[in-house]
Amino acid sequence: MTQRPMSPNQAMPAPPPLPRGDDPAMLAAEVGRLRVDVDRLGRAERLQRALFAISDLASSGEETAVVLRGLHEIVGRLMYAENFYIVRYSPESETLRFIYFADSVDPVLPDPLEEFPATAMGSSLTLALIRHGRPVLGPSHQVRRQLGVVRDEAHGPDSEDWLGVPMLDEGVVRGAVVVQSYDPTARYSDDDSVLLAYVAQHILTALARRDAQEELERRVDERTRELREQVTERERSERLQAALFKIAEQAGRSESIEVFYAEVHGIVSALLDARNFFIALLTQDGTRLDFPYSVDERDQKRPRRLLAKGLTEFVLTSGQPLLADHNAIHDLVAKGQVQSFGTPSVCWLGVPLHLGGRAAGVIAVQSYTPDYLYTRRDQELLSFVSFHIAQALERRQANESLRQAYAELEQRVASRTSELADANRELLDQISVRERMEHKLKHEALHDTLTGLPNRSHLLGRMGMALSRFRHDPKQLFAVLFLDLDRFKVVNDSVGHLVGDELLKEAARRIGRCVRDPDMVARLGGDEFAIVLDFIHTDADAVAVAERVIVALAEPMRIAGKELYTSASIGIALVDPRYRSPEELLRDADVAMYRAKANGRQSYSIFDEQLHDAALKLLELEGDLRRALQRQEFEPYYQPIISLSDGSMMGYEALMRWHHPVRGLCTPGDFIAIAEETGSLEQMDWQVYDLVCRDVRRLGAGKTYISLNVAPRHLRSPGFDERLLELMSRHQVKRDQLRLEVTEGALLEQPEVVQACLGRLRDAGVATMLDDFGTGYSSLSYLHRFPLHGLKIDRSFVAELRSGESGGSTAIVRAIRLLADSLGLEVIAEGIETEDQRYQLRLLGLSLGQGYLFSRPASVGTMMRRYGVETID
Repeated sequence: MTQRPMSPNQAMPAPPPLPRGDDPAMLAAEVGRLRVDVDRLGRAERLQRALFAISDLASSGEETAVVLRGLHEIVGRLMYAENFYIVRYSPESETLRFIYFADSVDPVLPDPLEEFPATAMGSSLTLALIRHGRPVLGPSHQVRRQLGVVRDEAHGPDSEDWLGVPMLDEGVVRGAVVVQSYDPTARYSDDDSVLLAYVAQHILTALARRDAQEELERRVDERTRELREQVTERERSERLQAALFKIAEQAGRSESIEVFYAEVHGIVSALLDARNFFIALLTQDGTRLDFPYSVDERDQKRPRRLLAKGLTEFVLTSGQPLLADHNAIHDLVAKGQVQSFGTPSVCWLGVPLHLGGRAAGVIAVQSYTPDYLYTRRDQELLSFVSFHIAQALERRQANESLRQAYAELEQRVASRTSELADANRELLDQISVRERMEHKLKHEALHDTLTGLPNRSHLLGRMGMALSRFRHDPKQLFAVLFLDLDRFKVVNDSVGHLVGDELLKEAARRIGRCVRDPDMVARLGGDEFAIVLDFIHTDADAVAVAERVIVALAEPMRIAGKELYTSASIGIALVDPRYRSPEELLRDADVAMYRAKANGRQSYSIFDEQLHDAALKLLELEGDLRRALQRQEFEPYYQPIISLSDGSMMGYEALMRWHHPVRGLCTPGDFIAIAEETGSLEQMDWQVYDLVCRDVRRLGAGKTYISLNVAPRHLRSPGFDERLLELMSRHQVKRDQLRLEVTEGALLEQPEVVQACLGRLRDAGVATMLDDFGTGYSSLSYLHRFPLHGLKIDRSFVAELRSGESGGSTAIVRAIRLLADSLGLEVIAEGIETEDQRYQLRLLGLSLGQGYLFSRPASVGTMMRRYGVETID
């Protein structure tokens, strides 16, 4: 906003009261003062009228030049202003523009629209005034000295008196108003300076208002022009869209291609001047030009012709539109690029028709008079229309081809109908055969091939449906019976597999006669069968079926002239909410069946909470074993091997112990069986072997050794000996400080592999002892066939030794000792618990033994404290 200084009438104080008395001097002074006040009031009134006039002039609709002349007249009524100009200044671009200039002496009249850079007016009083920013009054030469400006005649003649005031907008100079006098009698006062400064601010306000109004009008005109162009363009687009729609519509509706061409001509005529219009197309062989449609004021007919150098061929060759007036056509002819056909055109416009990705035709319009000349916009319009005409032509051609194809297809269909009928009959026969084969395959996939009973997969599916019924309705009880034929292996091995198969068939038939229609009997494999009993009320229903099956199978079977007998052990599992899958139910029935076998066979057993708890404990133990492997909870305990004569330490047997976090210390009998079933025993052994090799250096003072118990699976495992020797080398264990103990059962399976493994270990210096000798086969061939260092007499013989006895265990022990001596084998007695046993063994000639009499198995730390063992460095 422009800051307006206080007007003169606002600055004038109120007149004091008239003095009393008859003093003439005082009366004269008072009269003079009143005259001054009246003069001021007159000037204020003139100023007020001038300001109103400036405001009215700014709000008028007059031209800017008229408004500026009016401002000059208004200022002239306030002071001498024969020479008057207004300059606008832009501080952003540092330019000046003399929007109004009136001077009686200076002949140069600046252009009000021209902007003068400030750099080009360095010696101008006007620029100095603007940069000074305050009113300046005085003769030109005096003002120049005051503002530090050098005289430059290019900026006009000097004046006798010069008054300039800046126009300020919020403290920023936006221009100046200047009056000057070349008459020495016409001078300006400070009052004129104040008055002109006040008027200048109103002039700036009026000019700013005029600028804003002109800018608004300019924007309104510009926006109106844009909207008019948009409306024109939209109307043109609507006409074009309607034309394209009509082209697409006529492409499908026209009865013939000639009618379509005529419709296209009419549509194009609505968009531009198309009085002379033709469509040209290349023939199929590409050597001739055909004109399927042509309308022309001069050339009535356009016959087919060979390709030449016409304007049409020029467009075809270039593949681009061509807009040419008479001169352009003449230049093309002069250059030899085209030759004229028919009546010469004043203006010619042709665009290519692209069919199948290539220029295959031309649409052209032409004018023979200068009344209508085509433009680039007409070219763009016709090019756009030609694209859609080409699409419509392609669709018509495609439709025509399709109609011809349909006609040919109908003929071919008629000729192939009888062939298809024969093929359909043959196919139906093949489908029937295929369906029978699929049914047979599906039956075979879900049934046992020997007995024809459902197999395990079919059984589990049936159990799954029954389990789903039970979940929706807990009253829909069912049970699963797991059957295993007793002594079937004996029958199979004695009379052969063919007879065994017949026995299985007969057993299947007898089991099937013991159940109801909705129940299912399935063969699981081998001599195992299963029964699903649906819709039972209590477990008594399942028990009744089990008893019937046991009775039916107990009857003798006459097969292949032989009378055979078998029986069944049956496990029963009733449905319960805890079951989540059919496999769990079948598993529990299997567990119950094994308890029936353990109870004496030819009986049944129901899976109950006791079996459930045992199964859970077994599952829990399996999980504990896996976690124990990860936590390395297995540890070797050592039992000394003692010289029976003097009690000296000869070696140790390493025995596995498990430090269970809840059960405490567990012996192998508590977990070895489940470890073998789960395949964890091998990992457990290697953990213990690693700890034993570490402890050898702690227990290995003197010539003592440590014996490792080796499971049969290790000896049959490839690379066992190499892995063991590598472990010993890693812990720097001497070969004679470690021995192996194997049972007779380890030598039975794959004896050649075991013999080779033990032989390699013996060659490397690792000795092998035969453990628990006398409890197994006790074959003498083992002693000379396998590379054994010695044998250990089982504790059962040691426990039976009696003083003064010559037979029984005493005779067996004596015989073992004599046999070992003859073969050069070392003998160790196990399980020595009393001094009498030790004495009897010494009488029998044994020198080595171990047992509770000397020490119970203990940890390496306990052994070291108990016997004061020193570590070997």
